[in-house]
Amino acid sequence: MNKKLLLGLLVLPLILLFGHQAFAQVTLPTVNLGFKTADNPNEVVNAVKLILIMTVLTLAPAILIMMTGFTRILIVLSFLRQAMGVQQMPPNQLLVGLALFLTFFVMQPFFNDMNKNGIQPYLAGKISQDQALDATLAPLRKFMFNQTRDSDLALFVKLSKVEKPKTRADVSTMILVPAFIVSELKTAFQIGFIIFLPFLVIDIVAASVLMAMGMMMLPPVVISLPFKIMLFVLVDGWGLLIGSMVKSFG
Repeated sequence: MNKKLLLGLLVLPLILLFGHQAFAQVTLPTVNLGFKTADNPNEVVNAVKLILIMTVLTLAPAILIMMTGFTRILIVLSFLRQAMGVQQMPPNQLLVGLALFLTFFVMQPFFNDMNKNGIQPYLAGKISQDQALDATLAPLRKFMFNQTRDSDLALFVKLSKVEKPKTRADVSTMILVPAFIVSELKTAFQIGFIIFLPFLVIDIVAASVLMAMGMMMLPPVVISLPFKIMLFVLVDGWGLLIGSMVKSFG
């Protein structure tokens, strides 16, 4: 991936987070879009490059989401909803919003480092583009390495058919990102399994009681759902779940 484009993908979200600092030092240019006949081949190439860059920038939020804790948080919250048996409560928009703000909370120290060591010096003209890219990626790579299993990392190193890196610093970001995503999926499914267990016990007890009473026509979920909600509220489920998820990134 082009270094300018990769740096842009990292800069844009951080400018949104630290806009009061970034915009204070940046003069925004005006942009004029228009069509004209291009006689020079270089103009055609530049136009195509611009279109490609604009297309990839639309994927910037998705790219950054996959490089943070958003995946794990959202999957765990979805597992919780399924385990409780409440189909659309909380609604999808609320779960995504909660996962997004929890992601900002978890990633705040790393975003601060990226802004302090990479973005601000680059905007001030103190470091070059390559130095800014390395300094900006460093905190994000550190976070991903902390959450990535060695087995997953070794798998993608093997699949990439590159020379085995001697240290983690030698691992390419393009190898680290998919390994990190797979590790996050494994961790999220492990947490989901633990979440399902207590609610599964309640479902089994409710089904057994109904069968013993001969009430086979009554769905067990009708009886178990209020008890699952009551149990979740009594043990302060939201606090326990969110606290455990945030600590799992430590």
